[in-house]
Amino acid sequence: MFSAFLAAVGQLGDRRFMRVLLLGVALSVALLAAFYAGLLLFWNTFTPDTLTLPLIGEVDGLHTLLGWGSLLIMLILSIFLMVPVAAAFSGIFLDTVADAVEARHYPKLAPAPRIPMWDAIIEAVNFTGVLIAVNVLALMLWFTVGPLGPLVLWALNGYLIGREYFQLAAMRRIGRPAARQLRRDNRLTILAAGMLMAAPLTLPIINLFIPVLGAATFTHIFHRLNQRRG
Repeated sequence: MFSAFLAAVGQLGDRRFMRVLLLGVALSVALLAAFYAGLLLFWNTFTPDTLTLPLIGEVDGLHTLLGWGSLLIMLILSIFLMVPVAAAFSGIFLDTVADAVEARHYPKLAPAPRIPMWDAIIEAVNFTGVLIAVNVLALMLWFTVGPLGPLVLWALNGYLIGREYFQLAAMRRIGRPAARQLRRDNRLTILAAGMLMAAPLTLPIINLFIPVLGAATFTHIFHRLNQRRG
């Protein structure tokens, strides 16, 4: 697990991987901004008064979204919002990351069949909805578990993110049924790798890089587990 993550980090100097990484960071920022804009729109639509926030003042329109104070708030919100962002990223961008990883580390493999974009988007939307619902439930439970709250969030998100990222990485090579079975046979490894990804998603700035590194990590994990199985 750790060696797979280090292999993903070690590819940062690869020009092709760096291009994917920068595109992934840009997509993460765009998705994060979209989530934040949605929160502002929700507030402006369903509340009669403006929201007053420290360092920002009144939140009442597009100028607030584009302000420097709002950037600070968006970074803070990323602690919570980057989890659904990572979920949305998985279905849309994992193919591209996996291609870059396989081109360098597994060059003898034939090109993998592409997951249809519409299917990937539907998968990402459905998974994002489940992840948001689970996180809302986890936040409600936070008050009953006290200091164990972060561990509960990491465990739940680690399970869901690990399951989704591994499933997508595996099914592009061995199909959905075999991918599901391989995941079940190695559930503890995948859970631990998912938690390794979920924890830094709560760290502002660093969390922008995690969706790409996570996709690369699970690509390595899939190939190593599949080779062990064969």
